[in-house]
Amino acid sequence: MALLESNDVALGSKAPDFELEGIDGAHWSLQDFEADALVVMFICNHCPYVKAVQGRLVELAEEMADESVDFVAINPNVEAHPEDTFPKMKETAQKWGLPFPYLADRTQDVARAYNAVCTPDIYVYDSDRTLAYHGRVDDNWEEPDEVERRELKQAIETVLDGGRPDPASQQPSMGCSIKWLDQQ
Repeated sequence: MALLESNDVALGSKAPDFELEGIDGAHWSLQDFEADALVVMFICNHCPYVKAVQGRLVELAEEMADESVDFVAINPNVEAHPEDTFPKMKETAQKWGLPFPYLADRTQDVARAYNAVCTPDIYVYDSDRTLAYHGRVDDNWEEPDEVERRELKQAIETVLDGGRPDPASQQPSMGCSIKWLDQQ
């Protein structure tokens, strides 16, 4: 597994549209998310970095359930890794109790459009679907009890308050490389 940091994506860029199948059988597009903030997370089942923060992502989504924020998880490895298949996505969602849609990016076109390169790779968009935050969940992916700054939560709250997270404080996410189909 190759460790990567997320690419630098221009803040203020527009969220690319998508239409992807969710584990619920529905087809989801960008327009289905109408909240004032949208958190787009590229994750997968097998990555130890995702596994390390998965509980925190679920907790954050549940904590913010009464706020105007939508969360969506997209798996770019569904066709590229045996632990990330569609049936295994359903198992993972059930195991973790994912309170947000979990979508399959079978062609990886959506991951490419977002310039995602690792799992997790996390983006926060405002109500106009312009990128306000692209970074990590918090300041300690390995030791949840040692977290001092919940950076993703702070970014969401800033967006919900009508502000913009400070670009200088946005640290890249880090995780396993996306398993690109054309590189197998």
